[in-house]
Amino acid sequence: MNILILGGGGREHALAWAAKQNPKCDRLIVAPGNAGIAALAECADIDVLDGLAVTQFAEENAIDFVIIGPEAPLAAGVADALRAAGILTFGPSAAAARLEASKSFTKEICDACGAPTAGWARFTDAAAALAHVRQTGAPIVVKADGLAAGKGVVVAMTLPEAEAAITNMFGGSLGSAGAEVVIEEFMRGEEASFFVLSDGTDVLAIGTAQDHKRVGDGDTGPNTGGMGAYSPAPVLTDAIAEQALTRIVKPTIAEMARRGTPFQGVLYAGLMIDKGQARLVEYNVRFGDPETQVLMMRLGAQALDLLLACAEGRLAGMRVNWAADHALTVVMAAKGYPGPYVKGTAIRNLDSLPEDSQAMTFHAGTALCDGKLIATGGRVLNVTARAASLAEAQARAYAMVDRIDWPEGFCRRDIGWRAL
Repeated sequence: MNILILGGGGREHALAWAAKQNPKCDRLIVAPGNAGIAALAECADIDVLDGLAVTQFAEENAIDFVIIGPEAPLAAGVADALRAAGILTFGPSAAAARLEASKSFTKEICDACGAPTAGWARFTDAAAALAHVRQTGAPIVVKADGLAAGKGVVVAMTLPEAEAAITNMFGGSLGSAGAEVVIEEFMRGEEASFFVLSDGTDVLAIGTAQDHKRVGDGDTGPNTGGMGAYSPAPVLTDAIAEQALTRIVKPTIAEMARRGTPFQGVLYAGLMIDKGQARLVEYNVRFGDPETQVLMMRLGAQALDLLLACAEGRLAGMRVNWAADHALTVVMAAKGYPGPYVKGTAIRNLDSLPEDSQAMTFHAGTALCDGKLIATGGRVLNVTARAASLAEAQARAYAMVDRIDWPEGFCRRDIGWRAL
């Protein structure tokens, strides 16, 4: 079959890599792709936020299946446009994508279906929000209601931090995403990621992972889009996963269907786990980045079969075949990230690294310029390894990192520390 994947980051490289392992995949196109993706698929320069343009491209190229990677095309209704044209698509409708596109919408869904989450309040002006945090005190969590590319959440440990976050968001630092703000109770515990497929009716858990959000070793410094991840996440035991399915995920899917906006795609539940109980931190309506890299490393070719079953409404008969193994990915970022950083620096020696079912370097922000591989983003590479134990996967990944010649890049040296 001919497959089109929308997106151009490490998540999409991992999805493309897994799809390519499956004999069902004939022609593979990724839009816009990146330098790493170009080594295994065709890259196409189309506007992934334009549903009409994507649909037209899919029809012209006889695409059988579209996988939507990032959240922005989902919120823009690209999945709706493709389905209206009769093209099989993986990813929720714009109405269902509100589970990520609006923090307050998710909270309303949780309230309606009784899913455990943090106490919350929504504000449309800075004065009321400031009064609320001054009355409540810190620590407290301030979230932009809309999509903010991973930059819309501030875990404020002090009152001045909370006040600054509110002032910045209402001041336009995040554009329209911060026009409304959700303020939440601070939840204690350990955070983990739970990935579940839903075809609108049935659900299938497909893996757990733990991300490392802060830029520095020991979880210090500012939040980022993610500096590394590993799978499985030991804190998310089978018992807690079953509890999360029963009390959080399934009631959410049922409530979305009841409202006439069934959810079809991957639901990524960020969970806070404390004393054997899970509460919802937030939903994402697409695969996480860099969690996808470790999930795809472990799932391999079966990932495409699972996504197809999800899109075709036949999840009920599907099972995930997990090997008893571990995967770990280390993000290499441009120095300065998540603040200002320099683009265009050269990356060398990647061609000496292994590329197989046990080790892959997924590209997140790269391009080819005059035959040289250059960094084009903040998060640039996802150096990923798989092994029988997490310690072995970690050692293998960092051995690969140490062979990369990129003086302008950096990484955390402690990915996996909680589990190890």
